[in-house]
Amino acid sequence: MERKRREFVEAIQRSPVIAALKNDAGLEQALQSDCSTVFFLYGTILNIASLVQRAKDADKLVFVHADLIEGLTAKDITADFLAQSTAADGIISTRPNLIRQAKTCGLLTVQRFFLFDSLSLENVLRQSSNADVVDLLPGTMPRVLARIAHKVRQPIIASGLLTDKQDVMAALSAGAQAVSTTSPALWSV
Repeated sequence: MERKRREFVEAIQRSPVIAALKNDAGLEQALQSDCSTVFFLYGTILNIASLVQRAKDADKLVFVHADLIEGLTAKDITADFLAQSTAADGIISTRPNLIRQAKTCGLLTVQRFFLFDSLSLENVLRQSSNADVVDLLPGTMPRVLARIAHKVRQPIIASGLLTDKQDVMAALSAGAQAVSTTSPALWSV
């Protein structure tokens, strides 16, 4: 597990923009891009294994957002399924139980948090200790990112509402180690 974590950190240091995939067209573009890491935000229980394999064949680190894959549930067996039935390197979820179970299965874990008030900010600080990586949305809040970066020990990914190079650079300057975006135009930043 430590080797996987090190590989991921090295990958986002080389290429801090993560291709967040929401459809097959995005997957095709990501496979040709310099992004070393992809987040699957789409798919079904029937096709996620083959989608993941296509990205692995292109030498990408692959994370599956378990909350967004059609047919998967909020139960622990989802992490078991992804570990046993796909070649995914890791899982993304807002659900602490899936993060815990995925770690027991040997998957890297990205816990996603939506920030909208001080209570959600406190949840990040209280619940993030189980995950390998913390993913904060929206990623266009550099001051909040900087505050959290000083309080959590895990790498931070900034996601959501990043529309241009300035947003990407502001998030990285604020302490995020990477950004995740569905915009292919930003994948080469």
